[in-house]
Formats: sequence, structure tokens, C-alpha cells
Amino acid sequence: MAPTVASEAAKRQQHTGKAAALAARDASGHLAPLTITRRSTGDDDVAIKILYCGICHSDLHSIKNEWHNAMYPVVPGHEIAGVVTEVGKNVTKFKPGDRVGVGCMVNSCQSCATCDEGFENHCPGLIFTYNSMDLDGTVTYGGYSSNVVVHERFVVRFPDAMPLDQGAPLLCAGITVYSPMKHHGLNVPGKHVGVVGLGGLGHVAVKFAKAFGMKVTVISSSPVKKQEAMERLGADAFIVSKNEDEMKAAAATMDGIINTVSANIPVAPYMGLMKPYGKMIMVGLPDKPLEIPPFNLVMGSKTLAGSCIGGMRDTQEMLDVAAKHGVTADIEVVGADYVNTAMERLAKADVRYRFVIDIGNTLKISE
Repeated sequence: MAPTVASEAAKRQQHTGKAAALAARDASGHLAPLTITRRSTGDDDVAIKILYCGICHSDLHSIKNEWHNAMYPVVPGHEIAGVVTEVGKNVTKFKPGDRVGVGCMVNSCQSCATCDEGFENHCPGLIFTYNSMDLDGTVTYGGYSSNVVVHERFVVRFPDAMPLDQGAPLLCAGITVYSPMKHHGLNVPGKHVGVVGLGGLGHVAVKFAKAFGMKVTVISSSPVKKQEAMERLGADAFIVSKNEDEMKAAAATMDGIINTVSANIPVAPYMGLMKPYGKMIMVGLPDKPLEIPPFNLVMGSKTLAGSCIGGMRDTQEMLDVAAKHGVTADIEVVGADYVNTAMERLAKADVRYRFVIDIGNTLKISE
């Protein structure tokens, strides 16, 4: 059933539930306790008690207003894992007690061509999980909170084999790398994929590529990551991007590259690592325009593309594939009182590889 816009009176009546939250009130990005309201469970809604929420680099950008779109107070978090507490009368896929997740979006128009095709992430009416204008005119609050109410279509089920804390980051990091690998043919056994950057996105990309049966080469500016990449994550090769000899030796060997780096790095040298018709998919977000000579694309008929998360069908598929192959995020679980320190460490890339907040045990409503 497609959503409808609520009147002001209905909006006030609907938002009767309370939730504990951590919110940034200004561009300092400092997160402090805040009691927020949640809407009552509608006919098509699923109410969720949040147990864990991953910390994404997008959260850091948002609370500090680095993308110049913050609507304070900002309650971040779009890697939500928890259990269902209540469902609306039209809900058929979930019941109380189910282990579920919510990723980067909580609604869309549900009626356009892209929604019909299962690509809600490209809907012009997409509503993000936090810092987005909801249908009733309120601002959405994310997963750094004790509970949330979400339309059934935007809830996914966690497979029984997947731990909620290690699975939560897959709702952003996982789908961000899984979707382009699937849709650009970088999930074929025996093919060779490069992964640029070994962080929150990169380490999950390596795990999925190995699950697909691919040859994986990690490309990093940090030589110290070689042992981690190969011995623990299972990469087949490692290239130091600043080493000209290593880059030259790997020229024209890869079928494609997943570029997870958000730093402003030259793209052209990486294009030379790919075979003819190779594809480099950008999933990081550098803050400056890309510069690449046209010859680096034309010679070899190569493609430079981007990818933004994935639709709900792909997100559920991603979780199922991850559970089948034992793919989870490498995490450090922290309490609510440690979140500001975690943000400081995240800004310095001091985490292997994803912080996850233990919401269920450490975040309570302030008296």
C-alpha cells in the first residue's frame, strides 16, 4: 500500500511513543541524550526494539554538517538491528519476536518505475532513515535510539545464523559493495576484482568477493595492511598504490575494481590495472570532482561508474548470501557513553573496521 501524507492534527496524534536517543544539536557533532517521539504503529508498520546500531562514516559527516544539509537535532544511525515488538494489521512478512534490520532508507513513493523494479534507493521520493523529511512533515531520526517504527517494505529479516551485532553494518557497508558487484558482473567465480581501500567498506568487499569465488587483490596506500588483507581476510594479492613497480606489474590484470576510498586520490592510475572492458565502481564519496583523462577510458573501452546502496530486494538477498557464506563485519562493540570517543577515533580511521553501539544494554530514556 502506497504511503499518504498526514495532516498536522494526525501527525501530532500519531507521534505518541517515546524513545531514548543520542542526538547532535549543532555542528560540533557532540552527541548527547535526548528523548524523542516515534509514531504509533500504523497498519503497514513494524515497530522495532533496537538492540544494535553500527556507526557509519556518513553519521560523522552528518552530525558535523559536512554535507551542509543537517536538520538539528540529528539522531544518526542507518545500520539498525533489533527485534519486532508490534506489527500493523496489514503486515504479513513479520511478527513480534522476529530478528530484523533497517538500513539507509525508511520509505519511498512505492509507485514509480524504479520502486516497481525493486530499486527504491533511486526513487525521487526516497526518505532516508535519518535527517530526512518524512511524509508527515517530521524529520526522521535514526538508529542511535531505543526503538523505531518503519513501513514493512523497508524492514529486512536477519537469517538465524547471523549475529545481530556483526550483521548490523552490512545494512550499509554490505549492500553498498554487494549491489555494484552483482549488477556489474563482479560476482563471477574465477574473475579478478580489485578492492581499493581496506576500511569499513573494503573489508566487506573482500569477504563478498571471496564468497563469490573470485580472485581478490587489495590496493592500498598503507603497506602495513598487507598481512591483515591476505592472512586474515583472505585476499589473494596486495598492491601498495604508491609503489610504481607493483602497480606496473599488475597492469591489465583485473576484470573490475570496487573503489571504496573517500579521499581525493587520482583515479587514472587505477584504470590501468583493468583489462579491456573493465569497470571501476565508485562507492566512496570524495569531496572534490574526479579528474581523469578521456584516453584512460577510451583506450581499453573502460567504464567508470558509481553505485548508491541498493534496493530492498537486493538488501535481503545480500543478508541471505552473507549468512550462507559466513560474511559479517569485523566490529568493535561500544556502549552509548563511548559514542563521542568512537566518533573521534573514526575520524582518525582508528577502528577495525566498524564500531557498533550496544543500544539494548546501554541506552536508556533520561529521567
